Parts: sequence; C-alpha cells; structure tokens
Amino acid sequence: MARLTRRGFLGTAGGVGGAVALGTPGAQAAQAEEAAPRAAGDEAGRALVDTVTVTASDPRYLDLTQRGYNARFTAEPDTIRLAHSTGQVVAAVQEAVTAGARIAVRSGGHCLDGLLDDPGVRVLIDLSEMNAIGYDASRRAFSVQGGATLGQVYRTLYLEWGVTIPAGDCPTVGVGGHVTGGGYGPLNRKYGAVVDHLYAVEVVYVDSTGTARSVVATREADDPHRELWWAHTGGGGGQFGIVTTFWFRSPDATGTDPAGLLPKPPHSLLKTSTSWKWTDLTEADFTRIVRNHNAWHAAHNTPGTDYDTLNSALLLYNYVQGAVSLTAQLDGSLPDSRQLLDSYIAAIAEGVGAPHTTTAHSTPWLKESLKDHYDTGLYNRGKFKGAYLRKGWSDAQLAVLYRNLSDRTYTGHGGAILFSYGAQVTTVAPDATALAQRDSMLKANFLTYWTDPAEDDRHVAWLRALYRDFYAATGGVPLPDGDADGSYINYPDPDLTDPRWNTSGVPWQTLYWKGNYPRLQAVKKQWDPRDVFHHALSVTACR
Repeated sequence: MARLTRRGFLGTAGGVGGAVALGTPGAQAAQAEEAAPRAAGDEAGRALVDTVTVTASDPRYLDLTQRGYNARFTAEPDTIRLAHSTGQVVAAVQEAVTAGARIAVRSGGHCLDGLLDDPGVRVLIDLSEMNAIGYDASRRAFSVQGGATLGQVYRTLYLEWGVTIPAGDCPTVGVGGHVTGGGYGPLNRKYGAVVDHLYAVEVVYVDSTGTARSVVATREADDPHRELWWAHTGGGGGQFGIVTTFWFRSPDATGTDPAGLLPKPPHSLLKTSTSWKWTDLTEADFTRIVRNHNAWHAAHNTPGTDYDTLNSALLLYNYVQGAVSLTAQLDGSLPDSRQLLDSYIAAIAEGVGAPHTTTAHSTPWLKESLKDHYDTGLYNRGKFKGAYLRKGWSDAQLAVLYRNLSDRTYTGHGGAILFSYGAQVTTVAPDATALAQRDSMLKANFLTYWTDPAEDDRHVAWLRALYRDFYAATGGVPLPDGDADGSYINYPDPDLTDPRWNTSGVPWQTLYWKGNYPRLQAVKKQWDPRDVFHHALSVTACR
C-alpha cells in the first residue's frame, strides 16, 4: 500500500480532521463533531501503510524503545503500535482501552525523565511516521502531524514558505510534547511563545463510555471544544489524549497568503561564544558574571528593543568541564548586530577580573536551526530540574551554586543553564494559555550527566542536594510569584511531588501551572474522564 507522503498531505487540506466540516474557521469549530473509530487508511480516501505492531521478539523493538534522550529510562511495553493516520491511532487506543492496557504515546522526540518510559506502560503508540507538514487553506493555517520533529518543521516551513514557529533550538525534539508543554526557543523574545501561534489541535481521546474518538479543537471563541485547545497550550503532553495534528497561525495574521501567516526568521544569525576558564575564576568573578547576566535580562524584559532577537545561554558548567561560557546570537541582518552583541558581552563581563575569550561567526538561520547542540555522547544518563526567574538570584543562592560547581571532586558533567526568555512572551495574559509563567525573564535548567549506570544514585543525589540548598529559603523548590515563578513541565521533575524534596507545602501542580491548574482539571474531567492518559506528573481531574 502506498504511504502518504508530505506532498500527498498537502493535497488533503482539511482531510485529517476527524469529521470536521470545512468553511470559515468559526463554522468549522461550531460544526466539529467527535469522530467514531475509523478504518485504517480511510483518511482523504488515500491508502496508507497499515499500523505496524512490534513486540519484544521483533528486532525493531530496541530501536523503538531506546530512542529516549535519557538512558536512565527505557520503555518496556508489551506492544508498540506504529501509526500512520488519525484513524489508526483511534483504533490502537480503542484496542488498548478494551484490553485494559495502559497507554503511552511517543510523538517522535524524547523526554528528559521517565514519564513515557514507565514500566507500567503496556502499549506504546508511536507517531514518528506521522510527520507530514503542509498548508491547510481551509483553516488558513499550517498543519503539522504529531510525530514531526522541530527540525523537520523548520526545514519545510522555511524552504516552502519562508516562515517558522518560535519553538526550541533542538531539532530532534518532537513537536507533540514540546508544544503541548509550552515549549520555548531562540525566537521567543521577538515572537512570543510557540503556543501563542497554535491555532488548533486534532486530539484522539476516550469518552466516558470507553470509546476512542477524535475531535478538532480551535482557539476560535465560538468553538465548543475551545477548552481542549487551551489545555494543549502548556498543560503538558500525555494528559488529555493524543494530538495527531497541530495547526499553526499567528494570532494577528490576516489574508490568505501562507507566507504572511507565521513569523519570518532572520535570514542569518550572528553568533558569539564567550568563555571564562575555571582555573582563572574566583568566587567573586563567578558571582559577578551571574549577577551581571541576570541584571541585564531584568533591564531588557520588555519587547520593542534592539535586543528582541537576542537569544543567549549562560552555561554555568562545573569545574571538571573546564569553563563557564556565554553563547549568544542575534539577527545578523541588523546593521549594528556586532556592536549590539559586543555591548551585551561587555555588560556581562563588567567588573570580572578573570580574562575571557570571544569568538564570533555568521551562519544562515536554517543551517543553525538544524544543528543538534545537545548530543552528550557517552554522557547519556541524566537528571534535570527547572525554574523560571522573575528576578535575579540572591547572594546565598550564588554561594550554593559556586560551592557545588567549583567542587573538583565531583566528576559528573553538572551545572545550570540560564536561557533568555521574556520580552514578547510577557505581553500575553497568564490565563490566555495554559502556560502561566508570563512575566519571567529567564529559564533555568539544573542538570547533570554521567556515563556509568552504577553511579546513578550518586549523581542524582548531587543534583537533588544542590537544588534543595539553592531553594532552601522556599522549601527546596522555586515557589511561583516570588523571585522565581515555579518550574517548567517540559523539564519534568518527579521530585517535586515528594515531600522529602518539596518541603514548601505548595503542591507540585502549582509549581507547574499556578492558577491555571483548576481549569486544567476541568478539561481533564471532560475529555479524559477515565484517566486513560496519565503519568507521574499528569493533571488529576477535579471531583
């Protein structure tokens, strides 16, 4: 049977919507109907490859279960269902529900923790072959199937239409989990969060009778399914159903020309890398670098400045890795791009006694966007924690960080990374999307990598202790609406649910979703009343 290609998908605009009427966007939403299970291959009348079923005796099993980013966790399902259409996903979900088998979905990328690779999962539904990208004229939006990776999306949107979405800088990340978790990336300061450009989602869900169905939910005000769309704008993946298709269109876009419906990326980037060797750094120098960096972002957290296109990462790596680094990039077409970056680096280095080196180069935007910056090689076991920053870190926190990172006896590749955020992201209300952290200026990723499985406990304990001590004043966690603003669901951290590590008395759900959590609970109750889709950090339906 012929496989549906990307070009074939372009010709099926609106044909993957699960019994969705075409017409104006408002009419589509009002007339959308939940679809009963469909036979595999019936979408748009095209023949599709049948669902591929893989079990542990199949040589493909290892490839499909060991695709995660973190080697600490490996999926061990009884069955993997490799789907090629929404109808096939509906059928696979129905079969699992009927059998009473727990479901997990892999959208094509990877997860930093064991939410997907839980030993209780019996059926893994893999969407990686559902990666078609096209333009849907009926919705004036770009359609992206749930198994596409960011790199595939960037390449196709840019080469075909000259546009992009403001998503992450790791091309191997799957769109499914990234977008539903409120993903971020290099263009956020200029164009806002990726979920601000999400127009619609097609979701396979299970109703109260145990029947698997599919439905399209849009952001249109008159869409009766609008709350389901809203939950996928930062509520996190694997919570309410399986997203088989995303549609993207910027909220202020007008007209029917596809080239005007999503942001246009810079045609080139000016990139710099600045490093301070650990052998040259004193505690005063280390503290000054971080304090300067955080103060700069606090002063530049509004949109409409020359630094809107700035994206930087302060890589606070530990001593064994040799250096602390600052990577930065800016729209290379700006006439004063080099002066802007030089001024930025000078502001971060101001008052630092240790010498630094800086390199600079220009690169085409797409070429840079398709680079995998996060291949850690043999250091493939990890532990990760996150936080949003509304203000800079305190002296006490910086002392904790320096003490841990300067420890020459710790051999893991540990540290903290501060990523640029804010600016245009701050212009959207916290309840407009499920992504509640809207006035933060930076995101922090605390992390460590290592190689030997026998040393898992040691390295996990190191990061847990660092994070606990760093947030000692607020119960071991980054409380929301203070200097911090909670954490990021795409840096999943089950420790937040554990009272040994979260002594704040604040529920872990509040750390991720703040005041949006009750609304997410209501969506969960309506669209997943049987809790078919769940994991260690999933929303619990309100009672």
